[in-house]
Amino acid sequence: MNRSLMISQLESQQEWDIAIIGGGATGLGAAVDAASRGFKTILFEQHDFASGTSSRSTKLVHGGVRYLQQGNIKLVMEALKERGILLKNAPHLAHNQTFLVPNYKWWESPFYGIGLKIYDWMAGKLGLGPSRFLSKEETLKLAPTLDPTDLRGAILYHDGQFDDARLAINLAQTAAQYEAVVLNYFPVTGLLKVQDKIQGITVKDQLTGKQYEIKCRALINATGVFTDSILEMDDPGHEKMIAPSQGIHLVVDKEFLPGDTAILIPRTDDGRVLFAVPWHDKIVLGTTDTPVEQVVAEPVPMEEEIRFILKHTALYLSRDPQRSDVRSMFAGLRPLVKGKSKKTAALSRDHLIMVGDSKMITITGGKWTTYRKMAEDVINTAIKENGLPEKKCVTFDLHLYGYDLPVPSPVSVTPGDIRRSVQEEMCMMVEDYLSRRTRHLLLDARAAVAAAPAVAAVMAETLGRDKEWVEEQVKAFTSLAKNYILSD
Repeated sequence: MNRSLMISQLESQQEWDIAIIGGGATGLGAAVDAASRGFKTILFEQHDFASGTSSRSTKLVHGGVRYLQQGNIKLVMEALKERGILLKNAPHLAHNQTFLVPNYKWWESPFYGIGLKIYDWMAGKLGLGPSRFLSKEETLKLAPTLDPTDLRGAILYHDGQFDDARLAINLAQTAAQYEAVVLNYFPVTGLLKVQDKIQGITVKDQLTGKQYEIKCRALINATGVFTDSILEMDDPGHEKMIAPSQGIHLVVDKEFLPGDTAILIPRTDDGRVLFAVPWHDKIVLGTTDTPVEQVVAEPVPMEEEIRFILKHTALYLSRDPQRSDVRSMFAGLRPLVKGKSKKTAALSRDHLIMVGDSKMITITGGKWTTYRKMAEDVINTAIKENGLPEKKCVTFDLHLYGYDLPVPSPVSVTPGDIRRSVQEEMCMMVEDYLSRRTRHLLLDARAAVAAAPAVAAVMAETLGRDKEWVEEQVKAFTSLAKNYILSD
């Protein structure tokens, strides 16, 4: 997956069957689906692959225990099926994770126990293991740092865990294996229409300034929280459909939850779900659900969200995490589809596909776990709406790129790994490497800042850049990383 080769393919192709705007989970999934069916496919991402919401998740592949609480059976059933498919197709990045739901009140064990047995049953053959009741002693053996006061026991259940940004890169590589062209740092600047129907798009290479006209038979808008900005390009009077909701995570050292078992707090005092999940030898704490007005590329955790997570984590752990214990923090925006509810926790997590008068297809909503099904649905829609030849979806049992290769280190700064990321993974900026090709920035933001000069030097040498580029990159990354460092 080399950017220069991709651009030469772009320049040599007259027309594409399917063009996709957006290089997050949904867009990349759609590119894999379309290309693996044999369609000539091209994808454009304005920044880096998965640079938005898709690299800022809770790192879970799950049916959604809280959606079960809300009675959204259809979403849970679909997500549990897709969870099983993803663990089968990307075993190098997704795995079975055990969770504990600690019980401190007499009614919690039967109440959550029955719910999780239903969750097991809904997973069917793709289940990851049965849930079971644990005594207080068994619970503390698995999670010795849980607060033992009034602890009655726990329910152990199974769900999936993964590395979101690495999966996105592997999806891009899978699409490329099937001859799709996928390009980062390529914003869409306009839509090409004939008699009000989409015929293509105009795009700009952000790194060179060169502009291109791309002709396509079908156009898919898969831009997540930026959905409305593309819809406005198509129809300036369109009514906004995205109600963005912010979710943040705090990352602390493993000593706060030693062992391999995660914890789910099923109901905080404002009705949210809280997770403490082992990930790359750290613990990820989250998340929040805060409605926000503005959609920005780099959302920042709010003080009230930070306090919420620290306060509620402290209620369940024997040692309370302090601000100084937070190695990194990160925020992401969910592209929730507007409904009548004022509370974002109740807005639809289901995906929605819309076909405009111009024939542009928009897909939004959903979550990482169901990315494959979303892709299948949107490509089926593209075929139907644009008279493309009927070709069957093949992603149900399609191994993703990297399933048979060693998994890269989440914090590597070796020259060989950096060069490989530039040459084979379209890593163009220091941020790309330290945030998404590795997970340095999310695991320990200060360590990532310290590593930036060495990464920039190797990248400059590989890309043929000068010292000025190195200085600019280090400065830009250091400035960005401030949003990930929690001050005391």
